[in-house]
Amino acid sequence: MTDSGTVRTGIGGWIFEPWRGTFYPKGLSKTKELEYAGQHLQTIEINSTYYSTQKPATYAKWASQVPKGFVFSVKGHRFVTNRRVLAEAGESIEFFVKSGVVELGDRLGPLVWQFAPTKKFDAVDFGAFLGLLPKEEAGVALRHAVEVRNPTFVDADFVALARKHDVAVVYAEHFEYPEIADVTGDFVYARLQKGDDAVETAYPAEALDKWADRVKIWARGDVPGDLPLVAPDQSPEKRGRDVFVYFIHEGKVHAPQAAQALAHRLKE
Repeated sequence: MTDSGTVRTGIGGWIFEPWRGTFYPKGLSKTKELEYAGQHLQTIEINSTYYSTQKPATYAKWASQVPKGFVFSVKGHRFVTNRRVLAEAGESIEFFVKSGVVELGDRLGPLVWQFAPTKKFDAVDFGAFLGLLPKEEAGVALRHAVEVRNPTFVDADFVALARKHDVAVVYAEHFEYPEIADVTGDFVYARLQKGDDAVETAYPAEALDKWADRVKIWARGDVPGDLPLVAPDQSPEKRGRDVFVYFIHEGKVHAPQAAQALAHRLKE
């Protein structure tokens, strides 16, 4: 994958009872689960930060438990995104960013701002929100992704705004939410949510093969031709891009195995 970005595959969180004895070895201390996950996966999306503010020491501890090269993506607090006027979120964004997230250091990946399915696209307000997202904090570069889940965002103006601000639009493979595969930032963020607990790798082999092909295309700076684009006439700059792929929610029991299976295919 010469001239390609770095690809990382992972899961949402690391605490989940059904993973004990299936992904985590039987008898492994709960205090060692993050360390184990860090050794066998490449990234984890932290969801607890969406619901509550974490302490700087907590972020530092998480960072110390995973190896170099592993990164966390961090979901922004709901107080930021669950508001009627996003242009007024500046204070909440600042509070979150300064709450200690940069204590992750080089283990910090993208910040992910998730919006409720009821939040509709308003170009002026959403553009103002994107303009509030800081590029750095305490000397640590910040990268942002937005996950929108209302069909009104299937709009070329939304894609143009995200690209203007160099913010990635989360590609969500989901049974209900819109799929927007337009590349708008300097990295790609995908959340794959059509897994099946009855499948040992959450996704069947054929589907994982297809995802490996798509991820390689993203990493080298191109756009997969079989995913839905909102603005196909707006071509992103062709350059290698880091890619983050998470197996989330559906098929969660075997999400770690899915991440590992995809990572194995990407090495082939």
